[in-house]
Amino acid sequence: MNIALISLLLGQAAAPAAPPIADPAALARADRVLAAAPIIDGHNDLPWEIREKFAAKVESVDLTRDTSTLPLPLQTDIPRLRKGHVGGQFWSVYIPAEVTGPRAVEMTLEEIDIVRRFVAANPGAFEMATTAADIRRIQKAGRIASLLGVEGGHQIDGRLSILRQYKALGVGYMTLTHSKSLEWADSSTDAPRANGLNDFGLQVVAEMNRLGMIVDVSHVADSTMAAAIRASKAPVMASHSSALALDDRPRNISDALLAAIAANGGVVMVNFYPAFLSPQWNAWDRERGAFARSVGVPSDGYGDKAPVVLAAWDKDHPEPRVTAATVADHIDHIARVAGKDHVGIGADLDGIGGTGPEGLKGVDGYPLVFAELIRRGWSDADLAKLAQGNILRVMERVEAVAKGMAGQPPVDATARE
Repeated sequence: MNIALISLLLGQAAAPAAPPIADPAALARADRVLAAAPIIDGHNDLPWEIREKFAAKVESVDLTRDTSTLPLPLQTDIPRLRKGHVGGQFWSVYIPAEVTGPRAVEMTLEEIDIVRRFVAANPGAFEMATTAADIRRIQKAGRIASLLGVEGGHQIDGRLSILRQYKALGVGYMTLTHSKSLEWADSSTDAPRANGLNDFGLQVVAEMNRLGMIVDVSHVADSTMAAAIRASKAPVMASHSSALALDDRPRNISDALLAAIAANGGVVMVNFYPAFLSPQWNAWDRERGAFARSVGVPSDGYGDKAPVVLAAWDKDHPEPRVTAATVADHIDHIARVAGKDHVGIGADLDGIGGTGPEGLKGVDGYPLVFAELIRRGWSDADLAKLAQGNILRVMERVEAVAKGMAGQPPVDATARE
């Protein structure tokens, strides 16, 4: 049991434990595996962080330096991507679920522009990619393949024409919903409106198959996920989700749906946000949030970014430990239920409020997870599949399905909203 939780149950505060130190031999082996098979991460929110923290002034953010030390710190930069052995990144072109209509389309285009600008500003490190072959070529050249993911169906404004234009701009996947249900698809964190997927939602999935866009089922309701898996002719992905059996959060995926994703040929990419990893951390965070509300301060800042009064509360109520082992627990569980061919990494860094498991608060930390899995007996071949092989297989199959549908014309369907 978590030491901090035991202390809370006893009414005592535990001193923070020292961060775990990975076995040097396991860490060295992880580095060798990842040097040969660099990580392709399914979800990173750096574009939104640049927009919010730096007023979208891409050129004012020097990604060639450690951005963790900035007054408004980030979890991503090129030196840490290199240290973390990242060879491909789906950059999320997220916008809030509350933004709808034409403005949602405008903001999505602005987010795509942010990605293209920081990629263009760092040609020695990044190159845009849209296919599995692109990723392999870019990695071979020593650069980081940069892909695009739209994080919510509200971003197409109910129009398949917009979906097609996103594909033309290089978008590789779309998450069917974010935190709010749509007229055509239900979210895991909102009241249902569509009974999973309505007729237009099914047309969205079909058009994504035709275009060669991956259907992303993170964030969606169980009914939506099941309907999307049944409807899709190509493998689906969960770009940043963890296991419901280990942490009962709506955003996590049940064993039954993990098995369905495996049967579909898809992949579940594990999220590093402590809220989706640890029920003990969730209990602590709920108590912390209640205290913050009682004193009128925001609760979304952690560590040295917490308000003074909240930092004092944190000192008296130590944060439960969430480590690389906690992440590995979710990876192991998904691998047991769905198989080692159906799990990947989608850490959600720069989208998790600056927090994260110990040693995994930035993009340099991935080898710690792989070292832990080595300790648990994972083979080099299975580690390589986790790092990139599984998502590359999904991409190749999505591309093959689209090629097989090339003779079908586009559909001019429009949702009611």
